[in-house]
Amino acid sequence: MSIYREYDIRGIYEKELNEQSVTRIGYVLASKIEGEYVAVGYDARSHSPVLFEYLVAGLNAGGKKVLGMGLVPTPVNYFANYQEWEGITPSASVMITGSHNPSEYNGFKITVEKSPFFGEDIYALGRECEAMTSVAHAKSRDVTDIDALTRYIDFLVNEFQHLKGMPTRIIYDCGNGVAGVVTEDIFSQLELHTKGLYVNPDGTFPNHHPDPSDEHNLEDVKKVLAEEGDIAFAYDGDADRIAVLTHKNNIKGDMMALLYSMKINKPTIVGEVKCSQVMYDELAKRGCKTIMYKTGHSNIKVKMKEVDADLACEVSGHIFFKNRYYGYDDAIYATLRMLELLHDGIDLDAELAKLPQVFSTEEIKVETTESEKFKIIDKVKELLQNPHAGFPVVKDIIEVDGVRINFEHGWGLVRASNTTPVLVTRFESASQEEAKLYENAINDLILKAKNSL
Repeated sequence: MSIYREYDIRGIYEKELNEQSVTRIGYVLASKIEGEYVAVGYDARSHSPVLFEYLVAGLNAGGKKVLGMGLVPTPVNYFANYQEWEGITPSASVMITGSHNPSEYNGFKITVEKSPFFGEDIYALGRECEAMTSVAHAKSRDVTDIDALTRYIDFLVNEFQHLKGMPTRIIYDCGNGVAGVVTEDIFSQLELHTKGLYVNPDGTFPNHHPDPSDEHNLEDVKKVLAEEGDIAFAYDGDADRIAVLTHKNNIKGDMMALLYSMKINKPTIVGEVKCSQVMYDELAKRGCKTIMYKTGHSNIKVKMKEVDADLACEVSGHIFFKNRYYGYDDAIYATLRMLELLHDGIDLDAELAKLPQVFSTEEIKVETTESEKFKIIDKVKELLQNPHAGFPVVKDIIEVDGVRINFEHGWGLVRASNTTPVLVTRFESASQEEAKLYENAINDLILKAKNSL
């Protein structure tokens, strides 16, 4: 059951994701889908085409027909749900991807009726798969190939014709992930001045790990930016997450949302609990409506639909546009919207320099166990009802995802990761010293909570 996660299915090829387990996943998933067609694409990992065949066998055995996309970024997979293919609109899609995980991993991101298939739906699917003994194979393979890639490229090129020939020198790093199958065509057709690093998809990731939230993976693109570029972008393995770099800033997802919102009239914006208070405060000053919600791309997409939001963000670089788009996270689309800001004369660094200066830590992970992580959070909440003498003054507590404590001059967060056996903490204040004070105080609570179990 360990492969069935909160937002997706993820495991090690052959050991956990093999012909037996993946065929079962396809077969059981077919029973959760009302329509006839499922669109399936895969990332650059060497075993992705093999898993595609296993999944097809299960879906076909379950009575579903497959629209095969081949090698595509995750946003292209999402995009396919909103298109007609010779009169056929898919009822669901599956993206075979290990995202930013090591090369031996792979997995499945599932969309049903344009909504994420996640949480209890995935856990229930897992329980059904584990209870099965065998799957009878379909009599024949039923796959119709569709060219989602070209349609997606054409769509973005058409949407951003006004950027054609802009003089900005653009550096981008695909990390040998799947972003490279669309970036070169889009940038070329828009006649942009670009230099791409590690553009060719290679699931062994020979140059660096495809996770742009890790500063070590940005060393090469930063070097080229310093010497040859005006702005740089980096993508994760399946191109649903972006890093944006200027000569002065590594712009995190919450600050990207602030910038994007400048060109949207009083938008409604969903942010996660890890987003800076600066983002929420500044958006409120501009007359925007903001909603703080749970971390996780599936959670965010569901909340966006519920509140009819225009934009959403996660600090890690998942950016979701409903304004002029479909409401899912797409790093390629986010790239073009960022270039649009430059095209319209917005100085990104100057805009960021106007904001209140705060010190924010990166995510700090605290090792624990799957069985204890949520218990620790509950105990921390209990301890906060009557904090010990000397604990920083608490203004209020937000419990939408873990616990976010607002102090007099900043905030601290502790939440249980939905995908790994860790607690995730983050701290922000006007000074590094005060942020450290909050960190120490909350770490003491975590330790007390652990010891009480």
